[in-house]
Amino acid sequence: MQKVIGVTEMQRNFRQIFDEVAKEHTPYVLTRGSRPEAALIPYEDFLRFVELQEQEILVRFNRLAERVAAYNAGYTDEEIEGDIEEAIQDIRRSK
Repeated sequence: MQKVIGVTEMQRNFRQIFDEVAKEHTPYVLTRGSRPEAALIPYEDFLRFVELQEQEILVRFNRLAERVAAYNAGYTDEEIEGDIEEAIQDIRRSK
């Protein structure tokens, strides 16, 4: 169960709160002026969060790659490579 705490109170009781987060896996929502602004979570939870973000990015990238592949399905690899090379040449000429 998460706890909500003001920043000032957290500063006064940092060691106790840190131990709760690290040893008892209690997440804290940190507020300033009664508005939630940050969270203090166990490191393992942070690693899972980062992994989920990376997975979400990969899923979105794969969807985009599928859309591009579907769009380009009517073209040969040589046509696509030619278009890319032409675009590169246009960029070089514009410099």
